[in-house]
Amino acid sequence: MNESAKDSISTGELDGLLATMIQSAEGISDLLFVAGKAPQIEVHGRLQSFNPEPVLASGRIESLARVIINGNPRLLQDMADHGSCDCSYPLSNLCRFRVNIYRQNGNYAMVLRRLQSLIPSLELLKLAPVFREIIKEKTGLVFVTGGTGSGKTTTLAAMLNEINLTNEVHVVTLEDPVEFLHPQLKATFSQRELGRDFFTFPDGLRAALRQAPKVIFVGEIRDRETMEIALTAGETGHVVYSTLHTISAGQTINRILGMFSQEEEEQVRERLVGCLRYIISQRLVPKIGGGRLLVTELMGSSLRSREVISLGENENRQLSEIIESGNVAGWHSFEQSLLGAFENNLITEETALLNSVNKSQMHRLVDQVKKKIETSQIAHGLKMRREEPQPLFKITPSMPVPPVKEPAGIST
Repeated sequence: MNESAKDSISTGELDGLLATMIQSAEGISDLLFVAGKAPQIEVHGRLQSFNPEPVLASGRIESLARVIINGNPRLLQDMADHGSCDCSYPLSNLCRFRVNIYRQNGNYAMVLRRLQSLIPSLELLKLAPVFREIIKEKTGLVFVTGGTGSGKTTTLAAMLNEINLTNEVHVVTLEDPVEFLHPQLKATFSQRELGRDFFTFPDGLRAALRQAPKVIFVGEIRDRETMEIALTAGETGHVVYSTLHTISAGQTINRILGMFSQEEEEQVRERLVGCLRYIISQRLVPKIGGGRLLVTELMGSSLRSREVISLGENENRQLSEIIESGNVAGWHSFEQSLLGAFENNLITEETALLNSVNKSQMHRLVDQVKKKIETSQIAHGLKMRREEPQPLFKITPSMPVPPVKEPAGIST
């Protein structure tokens, strides 16, 4: 970084700017600093300019970044070698940020992801009852997958929090950076941060196996070496939770296989058959009335799913069909989640279609729901009319009441 940048600022000035931005609206998830635009805030997935601030120059962003980096040799080296670096930044008495500083088009830029201070619960996130079964696993691999900003870390924090409340076990986490600080409750937490407590994920994971954990959380598995060690950990009496940037169970399995050579594929498939427990894929979609809704796909381990992992998919073995038929065990596809949300008027038809994996199937399912709703409305209208029958004639004040005739043969 350029040590002679003209626009030097203090920590107090940076903190004041970040505090003002983070308090300017509800639902802020990210702060963006990109040259040529004013600072921006992301609110419920939509970017908004932070108007009180002028358009940013690269030198201004570099000065802000220098305060955050604070002379850290590793971060400076990452910037020099890779053009970006990751770290955390605490904002006193307000929140913490996960920060990525990078170069784009020859200019400095950075994105600050707001980290929640409140550790969420399964109830708060409205996660399905099957999540209580997931955290009972004692060995194997559990993946939570999705794109950036889809809430993977938040879901895993809720799962680890439930373990913390219910189990006397040692939990080792390897994170970049540490996002949720778990208190020491029933479980014992050792939370390690990349660059401060360990220096590569493979080395951190190898060391974790010697730290007597029952539960290991790896923030993200990025390479073959880390995946190899995670598989070994899952096979040797540990349960490993981690994330991948994939959008479905099928894509997750393919991503894992893709980390290994073609000659190793058969062996890796067999190892996954033995130790893969659950894949949870998730997305945050726009909700009617504002905010975002969590929708998920969830696949566990069964005889049929293990067969697909071992032999691969074909026209008779489709993971999507196996997932949808496993709803008794709490499994479900994105289409089933989206359809339920649409049926309960939580999301629009457009949102359901845009976020589905199988578009043609989603079109068909949405049409069925719409017809069902129309039929119900028609039946409801007919029922209402039957319950309120109209009189044969209506007596009005201007209409004389007809006299009552006595039956013949009856005298008074």
